[in-house]
Amino acid sequence: MSSELVIVYHRQPYEEVEENGQIVLRENKSPNGIVPTLKSFFGNVNHGAWIAWKLADDPDNPDFEQKIEIDDDYGTYSVSRLPLTSDQVREFYHVTSKEAFWPILHSFKDRYNYDPVNWANFRDVNRRFAEAAAAEAAEGALVWVHDYNLWLVPGYLRDMRPDVRIAFFHHTPFPAADMFNVLPWRKEIVKSLLACDDVGFHIPRYAANFVSVAKSLFDVDEVAREKVPEKWITEDTALAERSVPKRIMFEGHEISVSYTPLGVDGAFIDERARAPETTAAAAAIRDDLCGAQLILSVGRTDYTKGGVEQLASFERVLEHNPDLMGKVRLMHVSVTANRNMASYEEIQNEIEQVAGRINGRFGTLDWQPITLISRAIPYTELMAYYQAADVAWITPLADGMNLVCKEFIASRIDCDGVLVLSEFAGAAVELADAVITNPFSDRAMDHAILRALSMDKDDRVERMTRLRTAVRTNDVRDWGPGRLKVAADLRVIAAE
Repeated sequence: MSSELVIVYHRQPYEEVEENGQIVLRENKSPNGIVPTLKSFFGNVNHGAWIAWKLADDPDNPDFEQKIEIDDDYGTYSVSRLPLTSDQVREFYHVTSKEAFWPILHSFKDRYNYDPVNWANFRDVNRRFAEAAAAEAAEGALVWVHDYNLWLVPGYLRDMRPDVRIAFFHHTPFPAADMFNVLPWRKEIVKSLLACDDVGFHIPRYAANFVSVAKSLFDVDEVAREKVPEKWITEDTALAERSVPKRIMFEGHEISVSYTPLGVDGAFIDERARAPETTAAAAAIRDDLCGAQLILSVGRTDYTKGGVEQLASFERVLEHNPDLMGKVRLMHVSVTANRNMASYEEIQNEIEQVAGRINGRFGTLDWQPITLISRAIPYTELMAYYQAADVAWITPLADGMNLVCKEFIASRIDCDGVLVLSEFAGAAVELADAVITNPFSDRAMDHAILRALSMDKDDRVERMTRLRTAVRTNDVRDWGPGRLKVAADLRVIAAE
């Protein structure tokens, strides 16, 4: 059965787990994030399809089940799994995407390495994704491609299926031309994106950067421009943008350039936050603190997340403010992102070394300043920590959006707590009432955390009330209709 909506994303829309010797499919543990959000779109069409890759020892094995049908709470849809060997996955994802693309997208030129890239393999994998999407799409369907590791899919797909509408959504930052154009494949990548009908981003700055890159490489004309709504402008921050191109023209083809900040499932978080077991767990955490203030930091182990810089700030704060000894604790959750990559292992080792040094310098028998956790915390447990924390310290060096800070806000049904947020997180453009800081500045980082710890309750409540309004008015359910409006403008499917 052909599909009106085809979603192309590298991950499968469920988790595969083994139970009693059988592989079963489970829903993703967190209600937030892109997978459950994208699946919700299948409820708007008669039939949808999802294209992903699946590890295969032998891609030519006739017993490999390449296509399965799913009927769940999100709708009825097909999942086409492209069989890739471990070598293909390593070259496509771990090497090309993570060693070459990832550092450039996050403006870490010193970590960029394209020497080991197998570009032919990257092209081949992207072409296979495009072929699978072309096979699934109905006449005039919307094919929605997601993220940088599938940059070449739109170009291949346009040649295969000129009748379909193609949208692309970029989940990471998109850098300016002087950074992006370090990539030797820049023209091939951008020309593929210019085959889309819409290219979407989280925030206006990334959309503006994309157009500047396109103009630097091709004769691209700006057809229309629009002012950025005030709700998405946080004054005096790094990512603020006041106007952006809305439509551009390339070789007679008009492309929409859009931005829609991704939100969280506020209703689900509110329900979990009010659950008796959550409030009881939060109360128990506070009791264990014995009056000390709790700073909570949650992120992946990645050099872009600024974990080492954050710990260094905490060390300076303790060194210069001895009155805080025994009165504040940092719970630093740094979940290992990818054990197959040396750069992430290096960061994890450094985080552990710095945390150990701080505990060794300042800790006593009764008080350890840092609790370091390197595993994922179950979502319901994390809700309790959000509620128990006095401060959420979220200071990535670069981040496309960051949903952790929004989860923290949505969980604070008491309208208390302080968010310290990096101005280089995409979410900063929406969350002006956070304590915004520059993670590249020692003085700014130290001042921000001290300010958060000393903020009086009236100020905390006033700020958190406004933050909760901002998160509530840009819920994940608003992101859905926002993207559907783009689809409606593309004359594919109607918005709700």
